Amino acid sequence: MLREHSAGAVVYREEGGEYKFLILKYGLGHWDFPKGNVEKGESEIETVKREIAEETGIDQIEIIEGFKEGVGYYYRLKGNLVYKTVNYYLAKTEQKDVKLSYEHEDYAWVTIDEALKYIKHKNSINVLNKAYQYIKNKKSESR
Repeated sequence: MLREHSAGAVVYREEGGEYKFLILKYGLGHWDFPKGNVEKGESEIETVKREIAEETGIDQIEIIEGFKEGVGYYYRLKGNLVYKTVNYYLAKTEQKDVKLSYEHEDYAWVTIDEALKYIKHKNSINVLNKAYQYIKNKKSESR
């Protein structure tokens, strides 16, 4: 069995007193967060920053300390079974404009409720819910 390791991020910004999350539409039609394979010699955080910049054009992000959520799943690649792990981080940005890479068909900045209508994979829904709770808890701690 093949193994793959990726890193990604739940990217968000604040707008009008609410949180907007960036979701990307992948070529197969599903919506998810920016992510990609960790390259040799690269840290997960370096991967996250590189992938966000490559996939969205957003290069001004702040990685929010203390949030990291891992998921694992199986998929098939050219007939081979692959076990993929993805560690997600939380990234805040002020940048609103997105320049999509060739890998994606569309993007949306959405509220938590809107995001849950787009995102269908259970792992991604769980990551988003945990990220949202983390943001809300951090905000209430800073008051």
